[in-house]
Amino acid sequence: MKIHFFLRYSTRMGQHLQITGNFSSSSSETIHPVNMNYLNEEFWQATVVVDPSGNREINYQYQLVDENGRIISEWGNDRVIPLHDLKADELQVVDTWNYAGEFENAFYTAPFQKTLLENHEHKKIKHPKHFTHIFKVKAPLLKKHEVICIVGSIPALGEWDEIKPLQLYTDGNWWTITLDLPKEGFPLYYKYGVYDTHEKTLIRFEAGDNRSLFGDALEKKITLVHDGFVHLPNDTWKGTGVAIPVFSLRSKNSFGVGEFTDLHLLVDWARTVGMKMLQLLPINDTTATRTWLDSYPYAAISAFALHPVFVNLEEVAGKKDASILKPFRKKQKELNELTEVDYEEVMKFKIAVLTELYESQKESWAEDKDYQAFFEHNKHWLVPYAAFCFLRDKHDTADFSQWKQHNTYDAAAIEKFVSPKQKHFDQIGFHYFIQYHLHLQLKSATAYAHKHGIIVKGDIPIGIYRHSCDAWMSPELYNMDQQAGAPPDDFAIKGQNWGFPTYNWQKMQENGFTWWKQRFSQMSEYFDAFRIDHILGFFRIWSIPFDAVEGIMGHFVPAIPVDVKEFGERQIWFNHYRYTKPFITEKILEERFGESATFVKEEFLDDRGFGQFDFKPPFDTQRKIEQWFLAHEDKDHLQGLKQGLLDLHTNVILFEEAGSEGKKFHFRFAMEHTSSYQDLEWNTKEQLKALYVDYFYRRQDDFWMQEAMNKLPALKASTNMLICGEDLGMVPACVPDVMRHLGILSLEIQRMPKDPAHEFFHPNNAPYLSVVTPSTHDMSTIRGWWEEDREKTQRFFNNELGQWGEAPAFCEAWINKAIVIQHLYSPAMWAVFQLQDLMGVDGDLRRSDPSEERINIPSNPKHYWRYRMHMTLEELLKEKEFNHSLKEYIKAGGRA
Repeated sequence: MKIHFFLRYSTRMGQHLQITGNFSSSSSETIHPVNMNYLNEEFWQATVVVDPSGNREINYQYQLVDENGRIISEWGNDRVIPLHDLKADELQVVDTWNYAGEFENAFYTAPFQKTLLENHEHKKIKHPKHFTHIFKVKAPLLKKHEVICIVGSIPALGEWDEIKPLQLYTDGNWWTITLDLPKEGFPLYYKYGVYDTHEKTLIRFEAGDNRSLFGDALEKKITLVHDGFVHLPNDTWKGTGVAIPVFSLRSKNSFGVGEFTDLHLLVDWARTVGMKMLQLLPINDTTATRTWLDSYPYAAISAFALHPVFVNLEEVAGKKDASILKPFRKKQKELNELTEVDYEEVMKFKIAVLTELYESQKESWAEDKDYQAFFEHNKHWLVPYAAFCFLRDKHDTADFSQWKQHNTYDAAAIEKFVSPKQKHFDQIGFHYFIQYHLHLQLKSATAYAHKHGIIVKGDIPIGIYRHSCDAWMSPELYNMDQQAGAPPDDFAIKGQNWGFPTYNWQKMQENGFTWWKQRFSQMSEYFDAFRIDHILGFFRIWSIPFDAVEGIMGHFVPAIPVDVKEFGERQIWFNHYRYTKPFITEKILEERFGESATFVKEEFLDDRGFGQFDFKPPFDTQRKIEQWFLAHEDKDHLQGLKQGLLDLHTNVILFEEAGSEGKKFHFRFAMEHTSSYQDLEWNTKEQLKALYVDYFYRRQDDFWMQEAMNKLPALKASTNMLICGEDLGMVPACVPDVMRHLGILSLEIQRMPKDPAHEFFHPNNAPYLSVVTPSTHDMSTIRGWWEEDREKTQRFFNNELGQWGEAPAFCEAWINKAIVIQHLYSPAMWAVFQLQDLMGVDGDLRRSDPSEERINIPSNPKHYWRYRMHMTLEELLKEKEFNHSLKEYIKAGGRA
């Protein structure tokens, strides 16, 4: 059988199109792409011969090959030709390219298809005895009793009859109709519309010009038309969500911390007020030190394992082992009454109880068929994770380089190590036991959410913990000699050093991003959507050498460096030592250290002469400085010197690229604020500044776009979850375009405008494919922010809220409410709020001190993540007046 493909697509010079699919009868696998031929300004064409006896159906997809040879696939995998239903010698397929950035594609992701949208009844295709054409089109937002219809210019299409248009039926994602069209009717013109089957009336035609179809209706030839989306206002769906970490939830029955079972109550509340999403922080196991430092949710020891802190002990115990919990009831009550999470105490007692429960249940549990199925499905990560936890506890460290055995991962050796025949197997099985119960409880919570029309959004950290099971198993996937972070900004003037190794993207790409795809697959077990933490890291990451401590010592990787020749081309005097080594003079030392300057010179520095100094070898990196002060923690009089010495290390203009032999360099961020730069003569400073601007804001953009396009399309195509990107910080100009082209939702924050010409971002200006929010877990709440900068608050009060006069010193409830309502009225697909910001609209209900509502302070690398709700979820559900008011605000914003 011959299949003639015609694709509507207008290309540029140097571009061409190809089609890929299972055209070979010998295999269902995709074969080499078939090149298409340019037909005219509207169409590209290709012909493929297939054996209908070997292939029951053809799945295919179009690809654009751009001027640089980069392949861009259209979105979706739902183009299907059912050969077994089509009795013809030839097929003609007329298609419309499915652009990934079309916002309608979002409605075919899992959360909308499975939970948020009404599902129309699918009907089995019944072709008439004789037919020539099949029309297929998509329309995601139809309501009950609404169907797609078609009318057109010939009698077989009703001659534009609006009274009795032809109705289409649903066929998977497509609305479909099969027609027998006479050859005399071509070319024909037609339009789709929306028809109400209950009222038996045409509601509306689609917008735009009439559609047209040229061709024929020859015997033994069938034409299949994929018309893309019906031209309707498909940007009308809007939802609201609440953002809160699981650990921050509070209920009567939890154990001093939020638990997966508490999500049931959160769903009940969200449903009461008309919300459609719960947004959570990462929930993976972070147990590295067994101290409060493990409260940081972005430093997981496994990208797959769930955190034991979230398990509900009563659910694990059941009726049979309820007595085991009785001795812990007093401690449970004590921990539940705490204002904040006591992470160490909660973990200590939960692990103790879980140990007893495991001993009681281990024999019956191991025989459970459901557990065995869970184990088989997850063993690729579960087995090494359990072994990792055992070895961590045995050696009293998660730093696997310090282990006496198995410090290098060997799959075969670990398989033997975890054998049930081993004496220590119970210490392995214990972790299987916990993970299984966490799985059951989270699955139960998300199923409950879906039952009530609410989706759950997870969070994927940009990095992995340095001493994690993932790094232990596959160190080659990460640059262990580097640290990920962020450049300086208003929230962290020294930059941020997250400590994570950076990704070795080249290595990851070699195996088709298997680790990422497994990670997405694991998330889709529980979540409908996810937030990519720091999506900028897929374009470039802020990489800090391991011998540095502060984020300001990093530079973007990858990045096109400055070649040493460029200095000469710009007539810049170049001195390798002067630009790349800390600039330390008598004047700088006196200004920074005062009376301690002499001690600093004698203890830490070598005199180079001419009033300049170098660090002595034992102190020539920030890491060495930090280690020295850790060894002298008992000497309080020395601690004030540490930051000054760290700052001396940052007083440089350039960082040399490793392995470049002094020929390639990266600028230090905010170079112009260093005294090293300020001490140069005027012309050199001007030329350096021009090169600096070129380095950061011009030369990298296309390069970074290519980097992102090498990763994000393949990763996005591997999951049907809805993807949102946290695109905050120093955002390259290419980022919005890439996210828009891929249909990834952006994050829009009122106090962090992406346009530098504006002090604030107004929610009214948000793009449809976005999430608007007044604050995130990394920021102060609305009320906290209001008190941080009086002058900025005043401008916001007058210019954004449109109020006259002096702004109140504190964020009164009506101000908080006005800001929330601004976001609810935004055209963005999603408006998401921290629970604290929602409760802030009620002067009686909210916490008295807004500083107690903050979840994280990014500038503090050792922040204790312990915020808890100040009332239980049961109590919140009883706040009838507040809940009713919030529901009305959401409804008024068109988000009910």
